[in-house]
Amino acid sequence: MLKIVKTSLAVAAASFIFCGTANAGVEDALANICTIVQADDKGELRKKMRAVQSDYRLKLHDYYTGVSCNGKSLIRTAIENNAVDVGTLLVKKMPSRELQTPEADGKTLQAWIAENGFQSSPIASELSSRI
Repeated sequence: MLKIVKTSLAVAAASFIFCGTANAGVEDALANICTIVQADDKGELRKKMRAVQSDYRLKLHDYYTGVSCNGKSLIRTAIENNAVDVGTLLVKKMPSRELQTPEADGKTLQAWIAENGFQSSPIASELSSRI
């Protein structure tokens, strides 16, 4: 009985250590994603998304809420920087139900776009067609 408890504790401790290093790896892999979005580099963003998916088995919707560029989401950053190619790619890759959920500040993307006067943005029209 004592041997089983010791083995279980060892396995649990090892899994916590592994999870910690996996999260650090994902953070390192996504370190420059804000720069890529601001530069409107669609090809580099596709490479980054493919690498994260193959290395960590994560899709965009898995890490989208965890990435913040100066306090803003990736799509909001794309809209503010007029990064049309990257912004439309992000909108197309995100599930439509997640595009409708409020972000960290409690506002949905559509409400934020209307509030900040970005209705004429091509990204906003792509978002409207997806929702």
